[in-house]
Amino acid sequence: MAIHVDGLLAIIIFYLLILAVGIWAAWKNKNSGISAGTDRSESIMVGGRDIGLFVGGFTMTATWVGGGYINGTAESVYLPGSGLAWAQAPFGYALSLVVGGLFFAKPMRSRGYVTMLDPFQQLYGKRMGGLLFIPALLGEMFWSAAILSALGATLSVIVDININVSVVISALIAVFYTLVGGLYSVAYTDVVQLFCIFLGLWISVPFALSSPAVSDIGVTAVTAVFQPPWLGEIDPSDGWIWADNFCLLMLGGIPWQVYFQRVLSASSASYAQVLSFLAAFGCLVMAIPSVLIGAIGASTDWNQTSYGPVPPVEKDESDMILPIVLQHLCPPAVSFFGLGAVSAAVMSSADSSILSASSMFARNIYQLAFRQSASDREIVWVMRITIFVFGALATAMALLTGSVYGLWYLSSDLVYVIIFPQLLCVLFVKGTNTYGSVAGYVFGLLLRVGGGEPYLRLPPFIYYPGWRPREKQHRLTLEVERYVEQRFPYKTVSMLASLLSNAAFSYLAKYLFESGTLSPKYDFLDAVLSKHSKETMDKTTLVTHDNIVLSELAAVKPRHGSSLAGTFVNTDVLMDEDTVSPDANNQHQQRDC
Repeated sequence: MAIHVDGLLAIIIFYLLILAVGIWAAWKNKNSGISAGTDRSESIMVGGRDIGLFVGGFTMTATWVGGGYINGTAESVYLPGSGLAWAQAPFGYALSLVVGGLFFAKPMRSRGYVTMLDPFQQLYGKRMGGLLFIPALLGEMFWSAAILSALGATLSVIVDININVSVVISALIAVFYTLVGGLYSVAYTDVVQLFCIFLGLWISVPFALSSPAVSDIGVTAVTAVFQPPWLGEIDPSDGWIWADNFCLLMLGGIPWQVYFQRVLSASSASYAQVLSFLAAFGCLVMAIPSVLIGAIGASTDWNQTSYGPVPPVEKDESDMILPIVLQHLCPPAVSFFGLGAVSAAVMSSADSSILSASSMFARNIYQLAFRQSASDREIVWVMRITIFVFGALATAMALLTGSVYGLWYLSSDLVYVIIFPQLLCVLFVKGTNTYGSVAGYVFGLLLRVGGGEPYLRLPPFIYYPGWRPREKQHRLTLEVERYVEQRFPYKTVSMLASLLSNAAFSYLAKYLFESGTLSPKYDFLDAVLSKHSKETMDKTTLVTHDNIVLSELAAVKPRHGSSLAGTFVNTDVLMDEDTVSPDANNQHQQRDC
């Protein structure tokens, strides 16, 4: 196939623009926050905690408005048997931002955390923090790989360039400006990228609607013309499945570092809430052109287009409906402009995920778990190396793994089932400890993985009520695939089981140790009785000295750098408010004397 020179030129210009904005943002804010005593590493992770309303609103919206968001919404509306009724992402993710703003943004921002994993390590210790890092990392990596893969396929459809080349170049540009400017580059490029998404898709919609091959989308919304109506419907027997998936989007969309990185970069807790609400509105607005493009795809007589007589759904190309509509229903210049929108959406997601993964590794794994004495310069270099490494891993998965989307589905489920209930407990349930956290982790993982994953051909070993054997024949290969369909809301049940087991085992361990039923020597996680163990002392070094009692300061080793100063201000998770240790009483008596 011949390369479309005009389209290639448009992509090059767009990529150079994004790169220039990213470098400019890094240069403009190179000293931001440092003059106020903030370390360079923290400035890269959360900026100077001074993201403005305009930039903050755009970058918070970009949390979920990415390549998968606009492509997936269009695909769901277009897909026969699905339709708008099953296009849950716009409403689910918008509500996740609302719920996050109402309940999670304020406590996370007011306590001065730097990453989402900070409260877990503060309460449960570095080992549990490392375990929780695994599903968080997998979610970010598989999401980046999935959208990079989608971008490569989109570019190959419209511009006819090699998929591998397009993926590598796109990843390199995103990694480079993220490497240079950290959150500031990501935030400022999000402004340009979201503007391009909105403008590019809205320019394309009128041209696609006016194509003679497209029927009135108002008619096809409720009447079967070329395929079932694109509004879709929810069969009562599918109600639990619909609710399960919607809860996953609404609640599982909260415990992601890409979201909390924006929350923690806000200048105040109230500001973080406002940005969350603005982003929720932005998510809904940005979904409108994708919904229309999906409806256009469902209303098109493809025999009248250059695509050919066989509809995309019969070629197993329904996931590419957005670039197909741009390519075959719009003039070339318009389709190239729309391609810029798709590229912008992908890069706005990829750079955020890569930065989020590297932030969690550099701070919560390298610095807090292994090298508390690491200098700020050392942490910065670890971040730069991991940005490159994680970017390379995401690119490799996009090029080599055929089931990237399946991997992301599973990892996003694990975020919902494992991390969300842990976040609820660490922020709102007083008295939970490491024993409960481990139990919740194990129960959630077993119940979710036990349900299987058809996309990965992972068979279930737990058959939930209402399961059915299914067969699916691939249209191109005619291969018949047999799988088990779980019609029970097992994802949400797994999440609730993880939440309840966390609380139950925490209080059980607390009772057994404090009542003397179990000897203190069995408190091997130092989570109940060993208040002054080395592990607990490691955790207290992460707390501002002005907010902890003298007994907690007594056994703490001197801190080796300022990078941990002022990190945490929540001391409730370290010591019950109603209890005072004997050491504290002795020290108070000495002070009174």
